[in-house]
This record gives sequence, structure tokens and C-alpha cells, in this order.
Amino acid sequence: MAHLRSRRRLALAVPVVLSLTASLGFLPGAASAAPLTASATTSADGPNLAYVVNTRTDHRTIESVEKAISAAGGTVVIAYEKIGVIVVHSANPDFGKRIRAVRGVQSAGATRTAPLTAAGTTDEGAAQMLSAAEASKVSRTAAAGEEPLEADQWDLRAIGADKAAKTNPGSKRVTVAVIDVGVDDTHPDIAPNFSPSQSANCVGGKPDTTYGAWRPVDADHYHGTHVAGEIAAARNGVGVAGVAPGVKVSGITVAEPDAGQLFYPESVVCAFVFAADHGVEITNNSYYVDPWLYNCLDDPDQRAIVDAVNRAQLYAQKKGTLNVAAAGNSNDDLDSNALVDASSPDDSTAVTRTVDPHKCFDVPTQLPGVVTVASTGVTGAKSYFSSYGKGVIDVAAPGGDKYQIPDTPSKNGRILSTMPNNQYGFLQGTSMATPHVAGVAALLKSKYPWASPAQLQALLKAEADNPGCPTAPYDGDGDGVVDATCVGGKHVNGFYGAGIVNALRAVK
Repeated sequence: MAHLRSRRRLALAVPVVLSLTASLGFLPGAASAAPLTASATTSADGPNLAYVVNTRTDHRTIESVEKAISAAGGTVVIAYEKIGVIVVHSANPDFGKRIRAVRGVQSAGATRTAPLTAAGTTDEGAAQMLSAAEASKVSRTAAAGEEPLEADQWDLRAIGADKAAKTNPGSKRVTVAVIDVGVDDTHPDIAPNFSPSQSANCVGGKPDTTYGAWRPVDADHYHGTHVAGEIAAARNGVGVAGVAPGVKVSGITVAEPDAGQLFYPESVVCAFVFAADHGVEITNNSYYVDPWLYNCLDDPDQRAIVDAVNRAQLYAQKKGTLNVAAAGNSNDDLDSNALVDASSPDDSTAVTRTVDPHKCFDVPTQLPGVVTVASTGVTGAKSYFSSYGKGVIDVAAPGGDKYQIPDTPSKNGRILSTMPNNQYGFLQGTSMATPHVAGVAALLKSKYPWASPAQLQALLKAEADNPGCPTAPYDGDGDGVVDATCVGGKHVNGFYGAGIVNALRAVK
């Protein structure tokens, strides 16, 4: 799986936000982002690639640019006029260079390095399925009022979500959209809270709202179903419980249907716009946008990717949607001056490069206003894989850690949640931490329905518990080597940001 946030998710620092805003210098329109469609004749001189072309938002400019796209050998897939983002396919090897010279085009570039084929995430390691025999054993330990498998959900107790559900399980008027590989809404723990009208398949950049289009293509596309259960698995006497078991959850598929499960920019743009236009209050983003782990603004293609996705997520924020994203599983210091990226581009041949995370951005987690989430284990310590960084991480939450062993029936330090085909399994990663934050945000939105995205983020931080930097050198995997250095104080630091979110405090 290429890009699931169990895989990795970065965070947003104020200096990053300011530099990003200054560098790109745009502000998308605020009304409906209803798409336009058009077509054109393409050239067949090179590989057929996808592009994003970012323009001013007036209709005259977009109409003029669409004509130029056709003349340059491009085909318009869809145009989001209100944010000035046009998704294009072209086999003209000079398309990017030609279209960037067109009046009204503010940035443009290829969204992939490999040709289009017919049509990731951030979890760390393989999934561990809970067998029927193991599930039966766990269910025998369930206390009165608990879900059958809740004894294995140490993560709920760590943030007081089990007690919070007795006070306020969340409102049906609040929806969290899982932007991911697909959600199996037929799962008995997800079905009671699933919202089909707020779900779609955005692969390729154009929403498909055909009933069931949001479902994963096979059981190997399990990441989104696991995330959805962590957020809103119902307290219905079946399986597990979510952090906010009373809210609604939807699925917006953005991963390619093949084994790579890549999350291309045009699909993510579509997802943010769709969520905003369909009344979604919170989006969960447990992935990074492919094919670049970091998108550097001095590269025209990568700059266009940052520009397009940022326009879409800012549009969602302006419509009242809070976007929550994973910080990543590289154990990287995101406030450092240099990081080695050996995985990009991940859709063709990767080239090792050194990047400055203050100038090269993990998208969408480092975009302005996005809540960036780090991961913790059962002891409350930073997960061994979780990326970190002072001024980058906003909050932390349980995401699992195989080295931190809980006193639970299964003795598994990962996170137990729903899987396709009515199954349950354990995963770990910042992908798993992010839905805990999205769930707490949903509880806050239920309590304060008029809170803006910025106010919700402030509430998340205010209600968090910060353990402060560890007093001893941090050795996450216990091999005697210092793995990371925490910078900051008791109130804000690089490991936890403002602290570990607290569901019980949120509802009180």
C-alpha cells in the first residue's frame, strides 16, 4: 500500500503555513465548486499523463484556458470552476511547459510520473486479523455495557472515549468523511452510522455517486474500513465501538483500484470539494498524496500539486469542514532542516533526494489549517514509528505500538477495528491515530455545532492532555539507541503538539 497514513502523515507549523501562503499567493473562491466538463483532442507523442491546471476563478479565464488546453493537446476531465482547478489528460510531452505559459494559468503540472492506466495510506506493517476463536475468547471478558470486543480496545480507555459515550456519543447531524481506499458500509458495526448521500468514488478526479461506488474493490483495500470503525463503529452489541459511536461516517474513495493503492492529487481535490459541497463537518486523511512524499515548490509539477490540493482543502475549510491528517510513520523530525526522501516518485523509479520540510511539503498534512496528528501507544509514549516536530504536530492520539504491550486479552499494542467482509483486525500507524482525533473533533462538533474549523482545532488542543517531553532519552524500539529527541515544554512540544486528545473532557 503506497500511501496510507498508517503509512505516514506530517503536520503543519505556523512558519510552514505562512511560507506556503506567501509562496503560492492565492485564495480560492468561496461559493459552490460545481464542476464543468469539456473535451478536446489529445496528442499521442508521449505517455498519457494526468495534470492539474490552476487558474483564476473567473469564468472567462477558465473558458480561455480550456481552449488553450485543447490547443496544447489536452483533454479536460473536469473543471472545478470555483477553486480554479482543471483536471486534464494529455499525451503531449510538452503540455506542462506550454500550458504554464498561457495567460491566466497560475500553476500547472503532471500529477504522476507513470502513464495513466485503466481504472496511499499510512499504516505501519501488515494487518493482523482477529480469528473467530480469538474473538470468542475476547468477548467472554466483556464487562456489562461493553461491546463484545471492547476489552481489546485499550485506545478507547486511553482517551476516555468509553466513558464519553455514556455522556454524549455524538450527534447524527455530524458526519466524518473517510477519504481513503474505500469503506465497507455493509459491515454490521459501520452500517448503522453510514451516510451514502455523503459518499462517492473520486478516483480520477470526478465524483461517481453510483450506489456502492465508495466500497473497497477487494479485502486487501481494508484501510478505510478500519479507519471508519475507529471513528464511528456503533455501540450495537456487535464487535467494537468507535470514538464517536453516535455520529455519521461516509466514505470517499481516492485510491487507485490496483495493488498499489496510490492517492493521486486530482482524486484528493475531488474528495475535498465533494465533502464540502455535501455538508461534511470533518474529513479524515490517513494518507499522503502520491507520487511525491514531499512536494517542493521549486519544481513546477510539485508546486502545481500543492496549489491544487490546497485550493480544494481551503475551499472545504471555508465551507465549514475541519480536515484532520496523519503525520507519517517515518520517525522523521519534521522541524529539521533536512530529511532524506528515498521513496519519490513512488509510481515509477524513485530517486534519493534531500529535502527541507519547511520548503517541501507533505500534502495534505502540511497545508494551512489542517490538524496534523502524531501517534502514541498504550503507555502514552510516542509510537516508535511516528513522525514528530515542534511547531508541526498539532495533537497526538493512540495509533498503536507493537513495543508497548497492553494488559488486554489479546495483549496486542495495535489498534483493533473493523475490516471488510464483517471481519476485525489490528493495525498500527499514524493512520490509526488520526481517526481518534477526527472522532473527538466530531464529539466537539456535536457539542458546539456552530464551531468553525479553526475553533474546533483550538478546542482539540485545549482539551488535550500533554505528558511533556520524556525525561529519559527516547528509545522507541528498546534497542539501546536514541531514536528521537523531543523539543519543547509541558504545554507544547514536538512529540505531542498540544497533547493527547481527550474524548471525555470534550463531551464535558
